[in-house]
Amino acid sequence: MGLLDKLFGNKEVEYPPLPVGNDALAQLDEIKAPLEELAQKVSDHLEVVPAEHEAFVFLGKPPKSFGIAWIHDGKVTGLKEFAEEKKLSQIDVGKLIVRLGEAYQNASDAPRYSAEFGGKQMVILPSKGLEKEIHQIMANTLH
Repeated sequence: MGLLDKLFGNKEVEYPPLPVGNDALAQLDEIKAPLEELAQKVSDHLEVVPAEHEAFVFLGKPPKSFGIAWIHDGKVTGLKEFAEEKKLSQIDVGKLIVRLGEAYQNASDAPRYSAEFGGKQMVILPSKGLEKEIHQIMANTLH
């Protein structure tokens, strides 16, 4: 399969390990248990945006084909649960996904690192700009 991966571009980009002492490492350590639980439940590629006391996780292949999970208060909330909890329509969910994809693209120049949680290699995006944009998108979706 290695040859096919090379031909069709399925090989994932390898990023350097998240440096020791990076603020993101402390943020991830705070949400380690739910992050590891999520890592063990899903087979998709994971990209984590650490934040203060929480994290946003892009699942799949952002910015085109992806889902998102929000780790907060010691638990994981998927997009479906978020939409049900906030009583979002399908149209609102679609708009939310489009805006999150755009935010992800806006952070394309942000440094990325790799880390392992729950036995799964994942990409870490310690971007304050992306974190802020995700918060704004989610807050605007609720109003």
